[in-house]
Amino acid sequence: MSIDMSQFHEAFFEESFEGLEIMESELLTLDVGEGDVEIINTIFRAAHSIKGGAGTFGFMNVSEFTHVMETLLDEMRDGSREVTQFAVDSLLESVDVLRSMLEAARDKTEVDEDMVAARYAVLNNILKENGGASSATDDAPAEATPAPLANEQTAEALWTVDFIPHADLLMAGNDPVRMFRALSELGELQVNVDLEKLPPFDELAPEDLCLSWQLTLSGDVARSAIEEVFEWVEDDCDLIITSTGGNALADSPPIVEPAAHVEAVPEAAPAPATAAPSVNTAASDSPAAKKSAAKPKKATESASIRVGIDKIDEIINLVGELVITQSMLDQAGDDLEANADTVGNDSESQKTNADILLRLSKGLAQLERNTRELQDGVMRIRMLPISFVFSRMPRLVHDLTGKLNKKVELVLSGEETELDKTVMENIGDPLVHLVRNALDHGVETPDIRRAAGKDETGVLSLNAYHQGGNIIIEIKDDGAGINKKKVRDKAIEKGIISATDNLSDEEVNNLIFAPGFSTAEVVSDVSGRGVGMDVVKTSINKLGGRVVVQSEEGKGSVFTIRLPLTLAILDGQLVTVGGESYVIPLIAIIESLQVDRAQINAVAGKAEVYKLRDQYIPIMRARAVFGLDDSTDDLHDSLMVVVEVDGSPIGIIVDELQGQQQVVIKSLETNYRKVETMSGATILGDGTVALIWDVNGMVRVHNKKLNKGLIKA
Repeated sequence: MSIDMSQFHEAFFEESFEGLEIMESELLTLDVGEGDVEIINTIFRAAHSIKGGAGTFGFMNVSEFTHVMETLLDEMRDGSREVTQFAVDSLLESVDVLRSMLEAARDKTEVDEDMVAARYAVLNNILKENGGASSATDDAPAEATPAPLANEQTAEALWTVDFIPHADLLMAGNDPVRMFRALSELGELQVNVDLEKLPPFDELAPEDLCLSWQLTLSGDVARSAIEEVFEWVEDDCDLIITSTGGNALADSPPIVEPAAHVEAVPEAAPAPATAAPSVNTAASDSPAAKKSAAKPKKATESASIRVGIDKIDEIINLVGELVITQSMLDQAGDDLEANADTVGNDSESQKTNADILLRLSKGLAQLERNTRELQDGVMRIRMLPISFVFSRMPRLVHDLTGKLNKKVELVLSGEETELDKTVMENIGDPLVHLVRNALDHGVETPDIRRAAGKDETGVLSLNAYHQGGNIIIEIKDDGAGINKKKVRDKAIEKGIISATDNLSDEEVNNLIFAPGFSTAEVVSDVSGRGVGMDVVKTSINKLGGRVVVQSEEGKGSVFTIRLPLTLAILDGQLVTVGGESYVIPLIAIIESLQVDRAQINAVAGKAEVYKLRDQYIPIMRARAVFGLDDSTDDLHDSLMVVVEVDGSPIGIIVDELQGQQQVVIKSLETNYRKVETMSGATILGDGTVALIWDVNGMVRVHNKKLNKGLIKA
């Protein structure tokens, strides 16, 4: 019975991309020269795992490309090759190519063959130069092929292979017959089986492998070709390869293969690499496969997540607590029902009934506690450390500082801070934009920093921590800060503000988030096109968060992102407008207050404003936004919820303030349609539906109606 290996593809790709992250991060810490052997071993193991898994699932182009990288790394770790900056940079670029190949294999799309071939050639050239080992392939021109080593016979030879599998070899999905078939393609093969360890039939465990083999292979075969057939099972067998005749050297000693960590084992061992790898993503080179590869399919977003066993154990324990609580409530209910027929006016019956009701009350309180803990436990399953996002930044800083001729030290802290997987997936790009902005516009070049009395190496810090029910991410640099005059002049030039506008420092800083705004003098591949910062703000707002910037000229800037921990549950303030209940996310609320008539002012041609301490804030009537009757002229003693929109406070008039509570978010767009003023819906405890406000959308609709004269100014 054949196994459908495609069912394991998702796990393979997930592990492979994690391996690429490991390779990239370790390469960035690898010092030139001799290099740290442990770091090189870590990189090598990650590459070896990807190569093994790719061979298992038939992605031979990935396996063969990784083999060349692995060869270079192997020479570095055994000390036969010095670690050079060029080699490290080439391996980093090869990681990028390998990522593209894996993405193409996952998404069933075509990969850039020229890109792969060019990078493959660079790696092979590195292997050939300075007396290093030969190319990982055997297809080099004759004049470039070095003479075979003593243990690398390529003429007609006779090889003996003693293959003694461990008992659990089959459990890893290996099949010796497939390996023998691969050997038979190299030359003439004779197979002798050893039955000595085979137990009696009634003691035989079908999952244990009790056989061993002695194989004799003759032909024009190199030792490396034999080794490659068995490299997938090095951890699962004892293997001895000896040359016993033909042109093999008589004094060539038997080689006992060392154990090496193998992360994945193939269904069928691949044939040895004898040419530059094919870059088609289909496992087969048949016309049908090529035709299939020519029709890209849309990538399917992964729906899997790795969960620590401790979190699973916690939920299992909580379910056990729920079962106990249910049993308590059932027993109390049965006792209450049985006692109902015998209840009289005597004190004993009343006492019994009171005891049952007390047990029932305690059981319900325990049920509430169990449910809340179970909810928290389930939500923690979706939580991942932000290191998954932060790990992208060292490579970004490494590449950009080289382009910009700057020196920057990246400091990461709070990497274990957890947030929801969905939030994590959507915050990566905004963080990349902010880091690029800090490197390009913030940190100065070494000569400018020296002239300003600073260390020529700038410091860029990323920090994450929890605060209340939110996660805070700070991006801080010690660069030049925001040049407020330059920003203001550019905003006037682009018509974003007028020359007469009197803006505070905070409002000037927020101008950098305006669409199309850029202070870059020259358009480059790093910045200057006027896109990026507005996208950052829009993306963060969509996540229900906000971004604030603080800056001091000559000393640096701090961008602070505040996000909800999860998009599935939010803390909200219940309000009533026109007899309907609504939820305002607490993350958007600054404060709530009762309106004082004396603090209201009317601005000609604009809506009312309210003096809140030393600041005037615009007033927005929720009834007017929803098109409800709003005949109240006097707002005295009305209830106002002050929210933050685009860094500025706005007061929203509501009818009533109810309590605060956690609500489960349901998508309006999925279940109904997109509503500009609402971000979702929830079901309250009494079974009624309450809509969740999108305060940014509320303001947009209010301003549209105000401009059209649909709301009185």
